[in-house]
Amino acid sequence: MYSRTLRIELPAARSAFLWGPRKTGKSTLLKRQFPGSARFDLLDTRLLLEFTRAPWTLAERVKALDATTRRRPVVLDEIQRVPPLLDEVHRLIEDDGFSFVLCGSSARKLKRGRANLLGGRAWRFALHPLTWREIPDFDLLRALNHGLVPQHYDAPRPQRALAGYLDDYLKEEVFSEGLTRNAPAFSRFFEALSFSHAELLNFSAIARDCGVDSKTVREYFQILVDTLLGVWVEPFRRRRSRAVFIQAPRFYLFDVGLAGRLTGRRIEKAAGPDFGRALEHFVLMELLAYRSYRERDFPIRFWRTKSGLECDFVLGREGETAVEVKGKDSVQTRDLRGLRAFAEEHRPRHALLVCNETAPRRTGDGLRILPWREFLERLWSGEFL
Repeated sequence: MYSRTLRIELPAARSAFLWGPRKTGKSTLLKRQFPGSARFDLLDTRLLLEFTRAPWTLAERVKALDATTRRRPVVLDEIQRVPPLLDEVHRLIEDDGFSFVLCGSSARKLKRGRANLLGGRAWRFALHPLTWREIPDFDLLRALNHGLVPQHYDAPRPQRALAGYLDDYLKEEVFSEGLTRNAPAFSRFFEALSFSHAELLNFSAIARDCGVDSKTVREYFQILVDTLLGVWVEPFRRRRSRAVFIQAPRFYLFDVGLAGRLTGRRIEKAAGPDFGRALEHFVLMELLAYRSYRERDFPIRFWRTKSGLECDFVLGREGETAVEVKGKDSVQTRDLRGLRAFAEEHRPRHALLVCNETAPRRTGDGLRILPWREFLERLWSGEFL
């Protein structure tokens, strides 16, 4: 059992959507935070069939609740499986004053089917994989190898679970949702993704490998983003004095362990290129969770020049915080070249290199070198954003 950071606190008559990838713990969170609520789980086949055939029976069931339960939010799990239920939810909110917590792993099917998303009547929340601060006795190497999906982090041998997740959720869920019909091409896309994960994306090259056009490849990536299984990181653009021509985005899966399984990575010690790439992905996961749970609206981008100078993450609309991640326990001057170039050109308030050193230090020109754990402590305390 983990103490999750996310708190869904709703005023009277207010409803909410809770989105998040499969197995991140949405159902467990809702059971803890709404213990007395009526709950309808659409993974229950009988309930799914009933509501698919006759969505109006939801209203009949809800109105039959006792007076105490009626005052609590009604939980609907996997709402994307029966989009017409949202019309019933809307009517129950407007006419009868009920509130709902609507939980799901993807809003894509609802949006594409023009389902009723309640027009601002429901606040939106998102549940991410576990964060560093939610895990007692956090083990970095375990997190990088196992990932931070709760069941995977706890597993003594997670490889089978990670492989199953890739097959069952990243592939089969996409097909079952009717999001793409070309199974062979989408399978080849996953093979190509293992080489392009967290790299600058060359859509044309991936398209050639998959046997489809570039537009289709972009759509495949967008499917993963819309189903909450991945995230774009776009390039930072503000001034052009250094001729920043990089236009291509990067793509990261939502979990560092799944990325490791996809790319065939196994990290034995806190050193080397694989450790550095995984640490970078882990830092991104923490940034995404911090932004979501603290309700901060800032973009996360990267910076790279045509000559190859780069900074992993640029935070804020004007690039207020720059973060470079290195999986090293001894940072050298050459490791600071990209961060220093960004700082010289854009003058961020914070220029940070996150690494595996044991103590913080500051260079003569103001760049801060922080152990990853101290960076996370200061991030979650609100120091950098």
